[in-house]
Amino acid sequence: MQHELPTNRPFYRWELLILLFFTYFLHQADRAIFGIVLPSIKADLQLTDTQLGLSGTILFLVLAVMVPIAGWLGDRWSKKWIITCSLVFWSAATMMTGLSRGLAGIIMFRSVATGGGESFYGPAATSLIAAFHQKTRALALSIHQGSLYFGIMVSGFLGAWVAGMFGWRSTFYIFGGAGILLGIVLAFRLRDPGKDNTKTESKDESLPPWESVKILVRIPTVWLLTAGFTAVVFVNNAYLVWAPMFIGTKFGVTEITAGGYSMLYHHLAALFGVLIGGAVADAVVPRRPTFRLQLQAVAMLCGAPFIFLIGRIDSLTGLWIVIAIFGLLRGLYESNTHAAVFDVVPQRLRATVVGLMIMCGFLIGSLSPLLLGLLGDRYGTATGLGFGFSCLSLAWVIGGLCVASALFVAFNKDRLASN
Repeated sequence: MQHELPTNRPFYRWELLILLFFTYFLHQADRAIFGIVLPSIKADLQLTDTQLGLSGTILFLVLAVMVPIAGWLGDRWSKKWIITCSLVFWSAATMMTGLSRGLAGIIMFRSVATGGGESFYGPAATSLIAAFHQKTRALALSIHQGSLYFGIMVSGFLGAWVAGMFGWRSTFYIFGGAGILLGIVLAFRLRDPGKDNTKTESKDESLPPWESVKILVRIPTVWLLTAGFTAVVFVNNAYLVWAPMFIGTKFGVTEITAGGYSMLYHHLAALFGVLIGGAVADAVVPRRPTFRLQLQAVAMLCGAPFIFLIGRIDSLTGLWIVIAIFGLLRGLYESNTHAAVFDVVPQRLRATVVGLMIMCGFLIGSLSPLLLGLLGDRYGTATGLGFGFSCLSLAWVIGGLCVASALFVAFNKDRLASN
């Protein structure tokens, strides 16, 4: 069901998308700038690769623990205020990260506080977009997902430039301050969807969290799509944290080149893929409901060889091509991450299922930064990280097979035509 728009704002669904685009931009940029300025932080605070990897792992673990709570509350509380308060909280924590004087400060402000604040955004935002977009759902969610890539691309160059001009601490002050200002705008402009009084949805909304989870875990497609999503998160987390340092160390390029171009080429291609994938899926799905899963499975299985090549290729130009193709296929997969699972869950449990997917994804995905950090300390940064990136390709093979299993075994039984 598509909810009614505010009577005095007939284009609100697109205003909402614009506002959340920039919010998600900062959500991802605040996370990405850490990887961009990682060499400066390592040198200034005298940290090891393992310690830096640990800070990333704790961040993702905090997200995993908190996001199921965020998902359950996102189906019951005001999505407007969850999103707004989340943005202000993680932005303040980002600013405080710039005050860190050692590993304890990095973990407290960047890993725990920032991760805790960011965990409440995704479920509420995704559910809010879906509430106002039905015929354009995959396209709207793809545009929102595109802000992730845009944020990381911009932060790659802007974060490195600010760090080079004013020091790495200033990067966190600027990005965090921008988020607090945007939070003020959201407080005045966001609107919640109207309540639907149907018996089914009211019943779902009143369920305690364990009952909501019981409904979702009985849907095989949810499990299989969550496994595919987890594989994507596992690789994404490692790439975001370690790609700039790996490229800079292996090829001897500057921080702005390694950080900027590793984020630009990958995420620009992903942005193209997610927009194309979302638009095509919205057009094809009414005639072929299984198309979302077909697209995701093909993208993952075709993308695995390019992830392997990231750690093996010896040409910098060749590496840029490889990570761009990897980005394109990632975007095609992510264009339907949530639209696909929304086809098999009740409408009132959308935020809850997003929370559960993110929890599973980040519980396992939190390990990849630490694992690559351990390899970097054991075998040397370039050799260890290169080996680690190649091994990550196995995650996409496993994830692609899980999505394919959902496609051939479970989806047609689980699909809810009314969604």
